Amino acid sequence: MSDASAKLDALRERIDQLDSDILHLISERAQCAKDVAAVKLAEDPSTLFYRPEREAQVLRRIMAANKGPLSDEEMARLFREVMSACLALEQPVKVAYLGPEGTFTQQAALKHFGESAVSLPMAAIDEVFREVEAGAVNYGVVPVENSTEGVVNHTLDTFLESSIHICGEVVLRIHHHLLVGENTRRDKVSRVYSHPQSFAQCRKWLDAHYPHAERVAVASNAEAARLVKTEWHSAAIAGDMAAKLYDLEVIADKIEDRPDNSTRFLIIGSQDAPLSGNDKTSLVVAMRNQPGALHDLLEPFHRHQIDMTRLETRPSRSGVWNYVFFIDFVGHQGQPHVAAMLDEVRLRAADLKVLGSYPLGVL
Repeated sequence: MSDASAKLDALRERIDQLDSDILHLISERAQCAKDVAAVKLAEDPSTLFYRPEREAQVLRRIMAANKGPLSDEEMARLFREVMSACLALEQPVKVAYLGPEGTFTQQAALKHFGESAVSLPMAAIDEVFREVEAGAVNYGVVPVENSTEGVVNHTLDTFLESSIHICGEVVLRIHHHLLVGENTRRDKVSRVYSHPQSFAQCRKWLDAHYPHAERVAVASNAEAARLVKTEWHSAAIAGDMAAKLYDLEVIADKIEDRPDNSTRFLIIGSQDAPLSGNDKTSLVVAMRNQPGALHDLLEPFHRHQIDMTRLETRPSRSGVWNYVFFIDFVGHQGQPHVAAMLDEVRLRAADLKVLGSYPLGVL
């Protein structure tokens, strides 16, 4: 046996031993999760097992302790799946998302909750809210803003009439591909299906490569992929999940005009998330229609040195030419300086509604 063969055999034996150790430790962790469930159920039969602040703390600790060679994000994803499987032993998490199956929203749901979560597609954003409000699912996932195209107004507007809380967020890098079925040649594409936002995010690429192809807007990228599965001379703009689901060929990958194209999704639930140590708060504020109203709204943020990360204006449902402000800022409403700032804004505003304080997205 050569020296190289002997070294490989020794390394393989070491890998086999490590695999056995990992198997034992994962099983031990899973049993510990079952013991946690038993303690919780004995104390409160209606308890929620998923704790967003606890999971965020665990993933941050894993990433901080990681010394490679795997990246921090890859290591966190591995632990996310272990945590998801262990949580399913306690009680599977049911998650509604903006469907159909194969959308980026489903991808975001699985990224946040792991593959062991039970994900259920909904036809519209307000249906996701209704499922959570009715208690049919534990959580919902809805898109709120894209780095290229801006906010998803339907999501913001639904918050105005809902009692649902934001309890998490996830940011997903959006990569669009041009997909075709087995009946279509790439040089014969005369029609392209996709969601309107995806067309906007890939406008320059389409103008350069398929300027004469008809662009047909549909309700989702997954629907676009389903349509081209059996059509001739048509293509779809969609992501990896839709390509795999409908067994389509990728004839051009990453065709988005901006390489940093990302979408932020919100996790919605019926309860607030406790402090995690690195949090964000979202709120909606209605100001009185008077001079200096915007200054009065923003001044307490500046004085309390609170970092505002987003400010959006939407028409109010209460009257013509009245507006409300959607605000995201760093901090948790349970922190004293944040609570003091909110009290001041509440006195100046016609109405203030805290949509939720939640852990900053880890993955």
